[in-house]
Amino acid sequence: MKNVFAGHGKKYWKETFHAYLFLLPSFIILGIFVFWPIAYSFVLSFFKWDFANQMNPYFNGVENYTKLFKLDMPLPYSFFEAFSYSFAYLATGFLIMKFVSAVLNIRKSYQKEAMIYKKNSLYLGIGSLVLFILTVMFARIESYWLLFVTGIAAVGLNIFISKKLPKKDGIGLWGKLVGIILLYFIFRYFSGVRYELYDFLQATKESSVFVKSIYNTLYYVILTTPASIILSLGIAMLLNFPLKAKSFYRTAFFIPYITSVVAISLVWKWIFNDEYGLLNYLMSLAGASRVRWLTDEMWTIPTISIVAVWKNLGYNAIIFLAGLQSIDKFYYEAADVDGARSLQKFRHITWPLLSPTTFFVLIVSVIGNFKVFTQLYVLYDGLPGPYNNSGMTMVFYIFDKFYKEQRMGEASAAAYVLFMIIIVLTFFQFRVGKQRVNYTS
Repeated sequence: MKNVFAGHGKKYWKETFHAYLFLLPSFIILGIFVFWPIAYSFVLSFFKWDFANQMNPYFNGVENYTKLFKLDMPLPYSFFEAFSYSFAYLATGFLIMKFVSAVLNIRKSYQKEAMIYKKNSLYLGIGSLVLFILTVMFARIESYWLLFVTGIAAVGLNIFISKKLPKKDGIGLWGKLVGIILLYFIFRYFSGVRYELYDFLQATKESSVFVKSIYNTLYYVILTTPASIILSLGIAMLLNFPLKAKSFYRTAFFIPYITSVVAISLVWKWIFNDEYGLLNYLMSLAGASRVRWLTDEMWTIPTISIVAVWKNLGYNAIIFLAGLQSIDKFYYEAADVDGARSLQKFRHITWPLLSPTTFFVLIVSVIGNFKVFTQLYVLYDGLPGPYNNSGMTMVFYIFDKFYKEQRMGEASAAAYVLFMIIIVLTFFQFRVGKQRVNYTS
């Protein structure tokens, strides 16, 4: 084994020592205010520490974690039943879309490849039809074990056939996703049974406040992140044009980001007012009926999402603008020579070369959106929504357990569940990003 310390003289070690000596204050500050609280809260999540045991907390293992997911009332069916229905629907739907893709590839392929597609598409078609009939039949008689087996059979047939097919895609990723979703609803219609994972989650979130906080947080992230990215990209593309007073527009869009969240939320609270708010007034001028933004639980998460999108729009737009300006104009000039249209240039030049910027904005937005708290607290006067915990998010749950109920152990456990969810989603995004992100410019 090579000695890593070999070849370094006295001067090297002296410079290294001085470098770490300069970094020592930062390490001390980070250790006191970041690393130590993280480690201490992790240990605390395994202790029973609340108002009654404030002076003598005791170790209770994983009870704080299990208590988070404890249901107040029994559910009508188990998780495995719900999983079996959804798994069978999705697996069979994916197999059907694989068959459709193989049929479309017959005309697009060479003669040798076309023969392979013809041969294997027959097996796919027969298998898809049989599994479709079996899935609907087993769903009607409510046999979730047989449904699970059909899902396994669909996955196995797909893997077996995929090895023999050339690596081509006649539909594309988005086409397959749309097709699978449509087939999912078709299965639900023909089976007439509502035991899927979505229904299981709906029943579970009404039986557990913490599960509802996870549901609301995910709903908020899914609603806010795409809207923020699409709108900010559109604004960045507009700001990239040679406009007059461009600096003024950039500043105007960026000001909400540097403004206090509390101040912004207070202003939007008046805008959202049910009776005399500006938004309802403008809607009434357009002939639309008034919306109970702050008093209807259905609008709790969308209301918070609107505020968040408006606040972060300028920051994301500036990041996208920097990415747009880093793309070499040579690509657009070559596209103009070839007679490419604006939409073609965006699809084949702008979007692929902007993928690193989009990936960065996506990661930052998802992590930031999982920490939503201040807008909710200000808009609803310290409550998690108007009623029925309609705005209970994970951070609000942690705040409620720690400061109001004085259950520090449970709050620490909830914080680490949130931490693990963010870690898993970030890891998944990085795995997908390696395949989709293009770092050549």
